Amino acid sequence: MSERKASLAHRLYTGDLSYDFVGKRKQWYIVSAVIVAICLAAIGLRGLNLSIDFTGGSEFTVPTQVTSTTVDDYRNAVQDESGLPELGEVKVNSVGDNQVRIQVRALGAEEINQMTSFLAERAGVANEEVTNNLIGPNWGQQITQQGLIALVVFLSLVALMIAIYFRNWKMSAAALIALLHDLVLTIGVYAILQFAFTPATLIGVLTILGYSLYDTVVVFDKVRDNTTDITKQSRTLATASNLAINQVLVRSINTTIIGVLPVAALLAAGVFILGTGPLKDLGLAMFVGMIAGAYSSLFLAAPMFVQMREREPEIIAHNKRVAKRGTKKEQPVAAASTLPATAGAPLLSTTDAPPVDAA
Repeated sequence: MSERKASLAHRLYTGDLSYDFVGKRKQWYIVSAVIVAICLAAIGLRGLNLSIDFTGGSEFTVPTQVTSTTVDDYRNAVQDESGLPELGEVKVNSVGDNQVRIQVRALGAEEINQMTSFLAERAGVANEEVTNNLIGPNWGQQITQQGLIALVVFLSLVALMIAIYFRNWKMSAAALIALLHDLVLTIGVYAILQFAFTPATLIGVLTILGYSLYDTVVVFDKVRDNTTDITKQSRTLATASNLAINQVLVRSINTTIIGVLPVAALLAAGVFILGTGPLKDLGLAMFVGMIAGAYSSLFLAAPMFVQMREREPEIIAHNKRVAKRGTKKEQPVAAASTLPATAGAPLLSTTDAPPVDAA
């Protein structure tokens, strides 16, 4: 195959073109550490914008014709004109074209009646047409508890599955670190942007961990193929693993793009068209998580696995042997002989000597 006709995937697969993922792992560790530190700082300082499902509160649904200003008008009216003190953060979103949902702190019985009357009067409808729902904080605690249980079970099963499938606990450790990286990054983005963290968000977070795991397993499967009986090969563990990452690079990128495009469409619809709702909450978690998962599989998981294995005595000895053989091959070949310093021209043999005059 000619150089012109060779595709990018083929050149990466054969090693004609490659990026040193393993050799430059320290710089990616630094980049990831900075990103994780920013996300943790955002979570600690700004906190998550927990929805009413987690914090508890009162929810009202008002039948009204929705326009471009309806959401802002109702938010300002509830904050400034309802007459109820300390409502906290007032969340308003439209439900279709003929309803508005208002969420405030948990209200007492008298406060609910007052808010219902106020909203009915503003919308020009009877009080009975304004529905309300009281969500207690226990519901949010149950959702949080079940979500944490699901996360722990998922991570435990992931570690067990990878350890059994690849027969290497170091791959499990590297995969779990990559998954935790994706988890912190995704939640950190919610803290930075202050998007509402809802049950839909929790579902999205658990879903993207599956996508991240898929990318990691694909990379590790190729790494295992390339590093089987590595001590009998003439290349180091890092070289063989780096080739494996490059061989699945195009596949990983294509898979991520194909998965991210529809998720980006959902996110755009939730942000720019609906303004709020489960599409927005679910879309952001999956969008950020899928990109983070592809990144961590290539730049973190495989390099961390290589770094852990390079501490094994067997691998250390093998790498030294490979380096020693490479040094011998690079030594220049010594000259067979040297000429005297006074020689100004090539030496002549007796057959090349000029004839002697007999006279």
